[in-house]
Amino acid sequence: MEYQFLSNEFDVLVVGAGPVGLWVACELALAKVKVAVLERRADVVTQSRALAMQGRTLEVFALRGLADRFLARGRPIPKGHYAGLSTPLDFSVFDTRFPFMLFLPQATTEALLEERALELGVDIRRGHVVETAEPSADGVVLEGRNDKASFRFSARYVVGADGARSFMRRAAGIDFGGHPAQHAFMLAEAVLDAPPPQPLLTVVNEAGVLFVVSCGNAVHHRVVVGAPVSVTEPIPLAELAAAAARIGGTDLRPRDAVWLTRFTDETRLAEHYRNGRIFLAGDAAHIHAPMGGQGLNVGIQDAMNLGWKLASVLRGTASEALLDTYERERRPVGEVLRRNTLAQVALFCKFDPSALALRGAFEDLLRVHEVNRQLAGEGSGFGVAYPEPLFRPDPGWEHRNGVSGQRLPDMDLVLEEGSRTALYRFLEAGRWVRLQRAPDRETLSNAEWITNVNLAPEGNDGLLANFASVLVRPDGYLAHVRPDDISLSRG
Repeated sequence: MEYQFLSNEFDVLVVGAGPVGLWVACELALAKVKVAVLERRADVVTQSRALAMQGRTLEVFALRGLADRFLARGRPIPKGHYAGLSTPLDFSVFDTRFPFMLFLPQATTEALLEERALELGVDIRRGHVVETAEPSADGVVLEGRNDKASFRFSARYVVGADGARSFMRRAAGIDFGGHPAQHAFMLAEAVLDAPPPQPLLTVVNEAGVLFVVSCGNAVHHRVVVGAPVSVTEPIPLAELAAAAARIGGTDLRPRDAVWLTRFTDETRLAEHYRNGRIFLAGDAAHIHAPMGGQGLNVGIQDAMNLGWKLASVLRGTASEALLDTYERERRPVGEVLRRNTLAQVALFCKFDPSALALRGAFEDLLRVHEVNRQLAGEGSGFGVAYPEPLFRPDPGWEHRNGVSGQRLPDMDLVLEEGSRTALYRFLEAGRWVRLQRAPDRETLSNAEWITNVNLAPEGNDGLLANFASVLVRPDGYLAHVRPDDISLSRG
């Protein structure tokens, strides 16, 4: 058997070059970790697939100085939806520079992430099908084939970002329990000769549910139909057009479809996100009906959480115990995602009078500020927090309940010399950041991985006015605080 031996030893191998795999690779390469991405497809994705980029995902990209690349290519949508209900989810209640969803085809998202990965020196190998995985005490060996030869690569860790039918999940022996499909949907991306006048249309009645949205390219619309439909393939465009007309009351006259598919509400969650040196992220760890545009976004945030932690361990600035916190922090988010999407399916996929009455009751509930904020926080990612400490604070620092573990929005800082700059600028290198109103004599252990930012004694509001110092994780969440009563004088 012929093998390729170009460079076959890595710190981390990522299986899957979708948005999740590319982003975890970017985080690793940012820290100078040797990483390669193995993708079974020879060509890049051309369908739009995931269209919605949530506000917290834009914050993730802003933390690395990249948000403008995505904003320049997408279309902001100020409101979200829950199960297609007429009462929208209000993102304006959150303290963020991105109080909206961004409509951006997944093909564009992947192209931008691949561009970033290549800038950082990530080794991306397309057409590489992984067929075997051999874990050991100190690494994992992956073997497989491409169109030219067989390959054998080794790494200290492997990240499975290879989708719903993940080979790496099976290789790691991780159970993927959940609920089989009960409802089927039809989806088309096509030219509409009679498009609806509004950019986003949702119709739900006893005939089914219709969802129509412009893809943002001024040519195609996405049409989703949920109704009693067959599950045979392929989908005749005429079948989808007839169902859409029956529900919406007008013929959209679709033609020239660039994508026709069916999807279901199959919902599953990995029992564990890690087994030894193999980790799961994105659809490899959780699948669900695409309600509220959450899947890509939760996956990107999985990748962010895992990437900086793996990099810290590999660079020797953290113990391997840090890796246990990946599952501890992210699997509960997957559980909320599971419950959230199943609840939306229950409201979205039944069309008898009692189900329609239930939708009306939920539309009223969403007018209650606290309810709307809770569900908007789940869908957008702004509601995610990590209240358990990653490690024991150094002397003088505290893990403050109700404060530690909260996401920090980007904010203007007044620096020691009087200038102003944005918080996220200091997180672009992927390091921890200590914001301090006055330097003190004591230093944190492992201080080489911390960027110290000296703030003006006055002029910084809120959290930064209440503590002498705050320690910010590389993913923008608050870790520990140093109370005001320690010392505000220079040593």
